[in-house]
Amino acid sequence: MAYYDVIETPLGRLFVGGSAEGLHRIDFIDERHDESALRTKLEAEAGEPAARDPVAARRAVEALQGYFAGDEFDFDLPLVPRGTDFQRAVWDAELNIAPGDTVSYGEIARAVGKPGAARAVGAATGRNPLSIVVPCHRIVGANGSLTGYGGGLDRKRWLLDHEAGATAAAAPPARR
Repeated sequence: MAYYDVIETPLGRLFVGGSAEGLHRIDFIDERHDESALRTKLEAEAGEPAARDPVAARRAVEALQGYFAGDEFDFDLPLVPRGTDFQRAVWDAELNIAPGDTVSYGEIARAVGKPGAARAVGAATGRNPLSIVVPCHRIVGANGSLTGYGGGLDRKRWLLDHEAGATAAAAPPARR
């Protein structure tokens, strides 16, 4: 049986879902993704029914709570995102971006051996199923500008500020 939980964060509600294999999905719950739709995605990825189970999700939830409290930036969790080989290569490359650092889509494209594929990296990044843990919020435009983030640019800015130690910044309003 796959499991999930929903936690409150400074940026709104967060869906955390996995199976015996590891974490499959961490997404903000908002107008694009409600809890039911995210549970359905988790069930498709895990290949089994999912139920809300705070006990099974505890390790991931505690790591995320630590992150939001400013205690934890290195997630030691088993990750099993589903995607194409290229998408998984991009997500793996994103795991190498240190907290507080940013890199461009072009830099990730070069890191995965596809130097002309910055737009494809952007598309793969947009499909990242493990928000925050696979830190796609640390990817910026070639000129350093904030571009694209499935959770919204306000959340992206907050996450970058948080990692830079500016946790006193007010959280943006939660998207519903």
